[in-house]
Amino acid sequence: MNTVKLLSAVAITAGCVAASQAVIAYSAGDVFVRGGVAKSEVTSDNGSVDVAGDLDVSDERGLTYGVGMLFHDKVGIELSGQEKVEHNLSGANTGPLGSVDRLPFNLMVNYYPMGGMESKVQPYVGAGLNYTRFTGETLSGLDVDHSYGAVGQLGIDLAVTHNFMLNGFVNYADVDPDVSLSGAGDLGKAKIDPMTLGGGVTFRF
Repeated sequence: MNTVKLLSAVAITAGCVAASQAVIAYSAGDVFVRGGVAKSEVTSDNGSVDVAGDLDVSDERGLTYGVGMLFHDKVGIELSGQEKVEHNLSGANTGPLGSVDRLPFNLMVNYYPMGGMESKVQPYVGAGLNYTRFTGETLSGLDVDHSYGAVGQLGIDLAVTHNFMLNGFVNYADVDPDVSLSGAGDLGKAKIDPMTLGGGVTFRF
């Protein structure tokens, strides 16, 4: 299922249940945890590396999680991530290059425009830093470095009860790790830049 279809499904689901939802008001001191599942679609142009030529990285899905706190009615912090997912790699000149595991972490500041106001729907927008760890390269001698970059997100919580909400989000991260191969040295950068679309639940305390 592509990003457009997933986003449409989230929107339709939210619209169908909105009429029966409770109202909530985010406020300073609220703590929340999130959990769900998401699909990461990497950019269509994954760059070019020496020897392999144009690089292709597969899209994958996995479980997501997050924890955060509001230090103001409208502003909070969130630490989020996704379970380790395996991406297949291939080069235009070499064919399959094996696979690599990607483990992302995001530290973001979120803004809640309706914070402090009672509403069934609480949207938010966030920005911050992404750290992505790459491990488990299956091609002998291949090394994909860790990556630091910017990340941004849009999300929405839809109240079911005062403490339980449905959640949907989309985020984009700048992930461009260096790639090297034993005997060949640095090969260049792999442009991953995943767009991650997910849905799940939020528990507020």
